[in-house]
Amino acid sequence: MINLNKIKPFAEGGNRRCFIHPEKENRCLKITFMGRSKILKQNAPWYKQLRSEESFDDNLREKNGYSQRALQINDPYKWKHLAIWYGMVETSIGQASETELIKDRKNNIAITLEKYLLTYGMTAEIKQAILDLESWLRYTLILTKDILPHNIVVSDKDDRLVLKIVDGLGLKSFLPFARIHDFFAKRYIEKRIKRMHARISWDLSGRKGNWK
Repeated sequence: MINLNKIKPFAEGGNRRCFIHPEKENRCLKITFMGRSKILKQNAPWYKQLRSEESFDDNLREKNGYSQRALQINDPYKWKHLAIWYGMVETSIGQASETELIKDRKNNIAITLEKYLLTYGMTAEIKQAILDLESWLRYTLILTKDILPHNIVVSDKDDRLVLKIVDGLGLKSFLPFARIHDFFAKRYIEKRIKRMHARISWDLSGRKGNWK
């Protein structure tokens, strides 16, 4: 068991906390807040409340996201824009999803795309990085939920900016067609890319109105 009792998280979201692995500095441990799944289920629409409480756990959703068809292919290119997932591990404060910890060339934890855009705006370098991410999505057909800037980090280890998805993997649609057939996966991905650009534009505009 990994002891996290005296370690502070380096990041917190609405549902999870993120810790640096105490024995593997290039790995991240994501732990769901205790009781969060129960609250999410209680606040969900009535038809979603028919699902198990377990289905609202972000770690188990992430596990399911990494088990999708596109990630079962033995091709290292699939990790070009995605944090590697190492599985579920037990810690002193609960079960954790263990993933690659993305860093920059100075060995600092990579900043989010959201922070980059709000700090530097839409630079030529980040615009190219977004185009590279789009090409990767279309080639690999890896399914994500809405591609939000705070779920993407910016790495610059290879003398160019590379975007890495660190959260939000899986299928947003209730119908499973995109999981089982490339035709539907391609259509689904195009919708996600379109929504990604809508969200980025919303962030850059000062978040006026509703991006959706």
